[in-house]
Order: sequence, then C-alpha cells, then structure tokens
Amino acid sequence: MAEGSGRVRQRRVFHIPGYDPFPARRYRELYRKEAAAQAEISGYRIAVKGVEGASGTWVVATETDGAQARARVDVLTWSDIVQDSMAGSIPATYWQMLTTALIYLRSGTLRRLMMLRKGPVIAAFYPVAMLLGQLALALIVAGVLGGLVESGLLTVAALVVGTEGTVYDTVTWIGWVLNWAIFIALTVVILRWCKAQDHRLYAYYLMHDYAFSAGRDGAYPQAMEDRLQDFRSTLAAAMTDDVDEVLIVGHSSGAHLAVSIVADMVRAGLIKGDGPRLALLTLGQVIPMLSFLPRARRLRGDLALLQDCEAITWVDVSAPGDGCSFALCDPVAVTGLAKEGKRWPLVISAAFTQTLSPARWKALRWRFFRLHFQYLCAFDRPGDYDYFQITAGPQTLAARYAGRGPSGSRIDVPVSKYTSVQS
Repeated sequence: MAEGSGRVRQRRVFHIPGYDPFPARRYRELYRKEAAAQAEISGYRIAVKGVEGASGTWVVATETDGAQARARVDVLTWSDIVQDSMAGSIPATYWQMLTTALIYLRSGTLRRLMMLRKGPVIAAFYPVAMLLGQLALALIVAGVLGGLVESGLLTVAALVVGTEGTVYDTVTWIGWVLNWAIFIALTVVILRWCKAQDHRLYAYYLMHDYAFSAGRDGAYPQAMEDRLQDFRSTLAAAMTDDVDEVLIVGHSSGAHLAVSIVADMVRAGLIKGDGPRLALLTLGQVIPMLSFLPRARRLRGDLALLQDCEAITWVDVSAPGDGCSFALCDPVAVTGLAKEGKRWPLVISAAFTQTLSPARWKALRWRFFRLHFQYLCAFDRPGDYDYFQITAGPQTLAARYAGRGPSGSRIDVPVSKYTSVQS
C-alpha cells in the first residue's frame, strides 16, 4: 500500500446502483463501452475484462502518464428487492400512488423539496400525471364504446319491435349489462396495454421507486436492512485486502444506501490507519427525497456522523442539467444537520453544459433518464470529473480533489422539517 501518497496501484470499487430491476451485467457493459470512449478522448489507456462466472464483477487496468493502476469493480446488487417491490398489480400501483402522495403531502415534505430543486419534484409528479392520464383514457374510451354498443342495440330493437313491451325491456336490460361488461373489460385491457408500454413511459417504474422510498415514511424496509448487512460484510472483508483504496460509489437511490453503509463501517471501527483509504463517491443523488421524511432518522444519523469523519473522503457529484437529481444540494446541510466546520461532502458539479460539447448536449438534453446516467459515461469535453480515472486511475479520491473547493452554486441552507436522528 502506498501510505499517505495518494498513489493507487490496487483498488477495490463497489458500485451500488439506484432503484434498478436490471441485472448487474448492464453496468459491466456500460463501463466497458464508456471507458473505451473516455480513454480515447482523454489520451490514456484502459482495459476492461470480465470475471468468469461473475456478471457483476470486472477488472480494470489503466496507464495514465506512465502511471499504472489496477482495480476490481463489484456491483452490489439489490435488483431482486426492486423486482419484488414492482410485482404488484395495477390496482396496487394506483393504491401506492395515493398513499405515497399522502405521505409527502401530509408530512409537508413535498413543499420543502420544491424549495430545493423543482426538477426532481416535477419528475415525481410525472408518474402520477401519467398514471391518472392512463386511467382517464381507459375510462373514457371504455365508456364511449360501451355506450355506443348499448345505444346501437336499443336503436335496432326500437326499429324491429318498437319501444314498448317485454321484448324491448329485455333488450334494454341486455344492453345495460353489455355496456358495463364492455366498460370493465376494455378498461382492464387498456390499462394492461399501458403497463406493457412502461419500458418507454417509466410511469409504473417511477411510481414503484417513490413508493419504495416513502413506504415507511423514510425508514428502510427490513429486506433492505438485511441486504445492507450483507454489503457491509463484503466491504469489511475488502478493508483487509492489500489495496490502496476501497471506493464505494452510490448512484441515484444507491447514494443514500452508500452513505448508510459507510456510516456503519465507521461505527464498527472497520477503517484502520494502516489499511486502505476508504472513499465515498455519490452521483446524481436524491437523498432529500428520503432524508426529509419523518422516520428517516437512521439516514439522518448516518449523514450527521459522516459530515466530520476524518477517516473517509466523501465527494458528491451532480449537475443542474440532471433533472432527476437534487443537483448541488449538500445532503447534510439541506437536511438541517450541518455543524460548524463541517468537512463532508465536497459538493462539485459535473457541469454538463461545459463538459459535453454543444452537439452532445443538444442530443442528450431532453433524454432525462439517459442524462441521469451520464455520471457513469464518457464526457467529450471532460473537466476534473472522470468516472474512469476515479474508479481505476492512479490517484485516490482524496488526492484527486485535494485543495478543490465546493462548487459556488451549491445549495447548503437547511430546509428539512425533520432533523431528529436515530439514537
């Protein structure tokens, strides 16, 4: 280990995805593709090789200005928990929509989130508007077609048998039954069709995402706590490896999970002076969506602990161009937990409008979900943020950003109504 020099020859990287039902190999292939692109743009060498039998693990070798480094990257998956949380029926999803909206409204959290960034709050409204629109479409189409069938049947009956008598009364009853049968059946068919299009619309996906976070008013569900325990065991073993740095990367919803894992490692005394440096990188975080909720005392306690921890390095990267994140919002400060002389996180901007060429920015600007993943991708006008140098290059995270001040446009005013922490 290269003690205190900031030099990395060997590194362990653990990537915690956001709320994502897809398997870990998606991240391996994304890394392979984008690393090659970034290396060509920036003029260094990088080679990515998968590990046989482990789709969520790969090794990376880099050479930057003559300095060589190696890294092993592991994806800490919780996609099975995500899949389970998305397994509900269509009526269950609409019930989730109602209960989640009530949680954010009743607690006053929604109003306070809007004081930070309107982009992610608008993104939160999107699945609600889309699901209500789909329901309205289904009800209108089904109602019109059912009514037309009933009206047509009565018109024919009136021409054939007249409007008086038992036969017409029977036809009227049959028409009413058909109307409702068509209405119910067609409503179900249209809603199922809309759900089948969710790989394009993301309404159900986002609704499940918000409901998962808010379902316990900000407290982690037991399945997630159990998985975090598994992750901690893996990371504890890595801290005994002969490496220079252990880097934990949390993207999107994975950012608050990464914060909690690192906090637990600090509490457990797993960071030794003669061991690897422990670094935390949070990307495109949405921490306020959880930390502002009434029962998020566990997460708030983790944020409060890490803010002045000397044993770690914590860098938070986001960009105003990412409408799905709370860009440049210091998660400790906006949650109302900042102490005098707070050390972490270092909040910096990926500045998409500067680090992407005008042509590239134009191509991506309205692709909101793709932009939310840009932190894991190549930049054609890179600044001091380079995901592949951070995860596989020859410098520790601390050395890379030594002397770097936070972005001047960061938001660090306390906004959350709830500041209690877990005792």
